[in-house]
Amino acid sequence: MRAIIQRVSKASVSVSNQTIGQINQGLVVLLGVTHNDSEEDADYLAKKICQLRIFEDDKGKMNLSLLDIGGAILSISQFTLYSDTRKGRRPNFMNAAKPDQANELYQYFNTQLHSFDVKVETGEFGALMDVSLVNNGPVTIILDSDQRK
Repeated sequence: MRAIIQRVSKASVSVSNQTIGQINQGLVVLLGVTHNDSEEDADYLAKKICQLRIFEDDKGKMNLSLLDIGGAILSISQFTLYSDTRKGRRPNFMNAAKPDQANELYQYFNTQLHSFDVKVETGEFGALMDVSLVNNGPVTIILDSDQRK
């Protein structure tokens, strides 16, 4: 499971010109699922994301987590994180999990985020979405559940 995390001052997601999720200070999480991912991968990433100290304290140091600042998460499923661009000019998405498996783990991941008492807004799985955000910092971090092994 792979996540791109962006620290934001605000963010929103819309489908067919209708806003379906929005947050103020917090994180936008773009989440990709591959074939061999499991609930353990989702557990690991949810905990890591909520506890990652990437928000500044009163001295300007990245010492605070999302939990410390009472921030929110905008969670977006994004199968393109598992694209393979080694051949040709068109990405291959064979490394992305099938939609049923990916959606099940995406929903489970969001449930795990909620278990940390974090406000979680989401996109719509499988929909064409417009995501708007103001990246604060900018801070962008890539996490992969394979890193824990």
